[in-house]
Amino acid sequence: MKITEQIKQPIAYEMELFEQKFLLSMSSKVALLNRITHYIVNRKGKQMRPMFVFLVAKMVDNGQVSERTYRGASVIELIHTATLVHDDVVDDSNRRRGFFSINALWKNKIAVLIGDYLLSKGLLLSIDNNDFDLLKIISVAVREMSEGELLQIEKARQLDITEVVYYDIIRQKTATLIAACCSLGAASVKPNSKDVDTMRKFGELIGMAFQIKDDLFDYGDDAIGKPTGIDIKEQKMTLPLIHVLNTCSKKEKSWLINSIKNHNKDKKRVKEVIAFVKQNNGLEYAVNKMKSFQNEALQLLDSYPESQYKSALQLMVNYVIDRKK
Repeated sequence: MKITEQIKQPIAYEMELFEQKFLLSMSSKVALLNRITHYIVNRKGKQMRPMFVFLVAKMVDNGQVSERTYRGASVIELIHTATLVHDDVVDDSNRRRGFFSINALWKNKIAVLIGDYLLSKGLLLSIDNNDFDLLKIISVAVREMSEGELLQIEKARQLDITEVVYYDIIRQKTATLIAACCSLGAASVKPNSKDVDTMRKFGELIGMAFQIKDDLFDYGDDAIGKPTGIDIKEQKMTLPLIHVLNTCSKKEKSWLINSIKNHNKDKKRVKEVIAFVKQNNGLEYAVNKMKSFQNEALQLLDSYPESQYKSALQLMVNYVIDRKK
């Protein structure tokens, strides 16, 4: 059995019901909108975000979920999908999960409007049900994701990212959404409890580890669906590179910066940068940091009694680190 199926097993019923509710939450009177939202739903990914919502809810409340849990999972998926649709427009990307993106099939104007529609659907789902605590969690996540993306763009122009700034960027850009999933799960069954904060921290730590793992793929040789060196070509400053920039000699640093700024389209030079980062322990350093986030996340689960939901969350944390793509 695949590890993702193992993780999903304790919440299989909830996930099935969630899919029906999620499709309903997207429905519209406009035929074009329904055609596009059906296209989105039929090309869903691993659905890690709703899985976090249900597993956390069941772990903190003895295997219980509520209608609020389903709404929380739907809200997070609606808003996450909206950001992906908008991202594809911003990045001028024609593919998403191996399929054509919305902007590739229906052009940018429709893609932007679809993203706006999904975002408003998510907000209204919370407002119509007076889930204002859940709405606050997700709204903070959207604000932070936007700030993180803009901070990354600003810093990429200057190539002056310190490790502290890098953690700020990935916390906002990636970790904040997983943190929102986990705190939503807890808040849906135990509003205003300390579990909401504990689970937010848990999700944040997993998100940090998840992003560092993504950074490491750029240096791998596996067929991971993303060509190696792409972050360097896009002048993205990732942890292995930041560590090496901060520990190498002045001469090596200026060669590295010059390579990234002026030769990032030169395949040979990009390969040299990758080799230099590997030789100077950039990867080991990043792996150690990733594992320390992983261990911190696992420690937060120690205070909860043993259950199949806790075991599935532990599996999920390890899957984030061990995944091949």
